[in-house]
Amino acid sequence: MTKNIPEWFKQADYDMKTAKILLDNRRYIYAIFLCHLSVEKALKGLYQDKLQDIPPKVHNLVFLIEKIGLQLPEELQDALFELNRVSIPTRYPEDLRKMARMYSRKRTENILERTKEALKWIKAQSSKPSNS
Repeated sequence: MTKNIPEWFKQADYDMKTAKILLDNRRYIYAIFLCHLSVEKALKGLYQDKLQDIPPKVHNLVFLIEKIGLQLPEELQDALFELNRVSIPTRYPEDLRKMARMYSRKRTENILERTKEALKWIKAQSSKPSNS
């Protein structure tokens, strides 16, 4: 993974747009998964920016946040920790029907909105300008 920093952010934005399309098409589980992927890519861009190193091949948002040394605003902590918790179940659902009942449109919209706020904050921490 030798992406440049703006490319990480560009892909994070692309994934968020895809999450919105999935939301609109009632594919809530995968919309949430793409929210996680979007934040993961933004954090990897920030990791590369701040640590001048290639980010590790991990999916754990908390691990990346700690490695970068980020002090998240309180309002983003819960959102990102929740997103981290749902990563594996939304990536590999054991019972698709049961999981689909857990994530309503309203809950998914809430996760999407909080993810957008987190992305905006993460990109603002970077020394590289973002186009979004």
